[in-house]
Amino acid sequence: RNFFTKRTKELKPAVQSAPGWKLFGKVPPRENLPKDSKIIQQEYEARTGRMYKPPPPSARRKNIEFEPLSTTALILEDRPANLPAKSVEEALRHRQEYDEMVAEAKKREIKEAHKRKKIMRARFKQEENIASAMVIWVNEILPNWEGMRATRRVRELWWQGLPPSVRGKVWSLAVGNELNITPELYEIFLSRAKERWKSFSETSSENDTEEAGASVADREASLELIKLDISRTFPSLYIFQKGGPYHDLLHSVLGAYTCYRPDVGYVQGMSFIAAVLILNLEEADAFIAFANLLNKPCQLAFFRVDHSMMLKYFAAFEVFFEENLPKLFLHFKSYSLTPDIYLIDWIFTLYSKSLPLDLACRVWDVFCRDGEEFLFRTGLGILRLYEDILLQMDFIHIAQFLTKLPEDITSEKLFSCIAAIQMQNSNKKWAQVFASLMKDNKEGDKNHSPALKS
Repeated sequence: RNFFTKRTKELKPAVQSAPGWKLFGKVPPRENLPKDSKIIQQEYEARTGRMYKPPPPSARRKNIEFEPLSTTALILEDRPANLPAKSVEEALRHRQEYDEMVAEAKKREIKEAHKRKKIMRARFKQEENIASAMVIWVNEILPNWEGMRATRRVRELWWQGLPPSVRGKVWSLAVGNELNITPELYEIFLSRAKERWKSFSETSSENDTEEAGASVADREASLELIKLDISRTFPSLYIFQKGGPYHDLLHSVLGAYTCYRPDVGYVQGMSFIAAVLILNLEEADAFIAFANLLNKPCQLAFFRVDHSMMLKYFAAFEVFFEENLPKLFLHFKSYSLTPDIYLIDWIFTLYSKSLPLDLACRVWDVFCRDGEEFLFRTGLGILRLYEDILLQMDFIHIAQFLTKLPEDITSEKLFSCIAAIQMQNSNKKWAQVFASLMKDNKEGDKNHSPALKS
């Protein structure tokens, strides 16, 4: 028990006097008696020949945020006694350099402070607008939905973005329920999906099912494909990943839909649409809105991969592309860059994969108000926003850029570009242009896209 006692007592004096302590700044108490602050100040004044005058409290408080928090002030100190003293010119130069650094630091700090204040003011203003808009939506518009939804005041308020607290409700009302789906019907198809998944895992793998000659819809609706896509849905949020709070919910909605619409099945991109709805609606309501949304003509054409219909949508898009952005239109034409190269991904996910989530929700707001026309108008708005950049690019770089848009895109800039897009060609609106293309079957052949054909 007392094995080290004697040796420790013998070494104690040696440790205190060991020179190694000084190397690491730990001088024993006997060699480093604490000095009074006044004595330290007097020694400093005697060494430098300068009197220290503390600034008044108010001035110190005023300028404290601009004090340099680094060792740059050391350039003003005199050199140690064992080194040559600074010349007058060198001392003046150091003083000038120090003053310039402090002035530059002050400028940066003032600039950052103004930037922070501007951001905070914008945030407060946005929050106030959302709060006041929410009161109007809850107390005035939603109780009188049918009578007020088409009024100019409501449409202008709608354009500015829906308050998050009423977004889901407005989406449900705007999308409607033409399919007359009930929560009970959702539970029925969900139970069918669960039975199907269970039998899928018990009987055979997906490869066995393919060998057995299962339909394309059955293969696309398989559990493995849905699971794979769910893990890719908003991966940065983690809430849809395995073990996340919305993983099973998203799985249920997608599985129930594949049983409800076996003719459509599950198609990649659906998971993003279902995820956005789940974030804003309850489970059954999200399924109802999801099924009705995919039943719209544009979404049905894309998710069923109806080539002839898709080509007509692309042809209509190019009509307004040429009308609004003629230079960029010709630039794309020179590289044979067709709309399907970038539009398919945008339309399939309703921009929820391509744009930041909050901005995608605002696009959804107006999409629920204006219908499919706004999807293509948003595409033109994106092209207008980045027109100058795209004009300098070749085919490969344009395709890469439009496939993965910059993450710093803001709603103000994008919606100002969208507002500048005129959806009118020769006094014809989108619906009229698209209807004329539908009548002319040859128009699809003229605008046939090589990329889509492949």
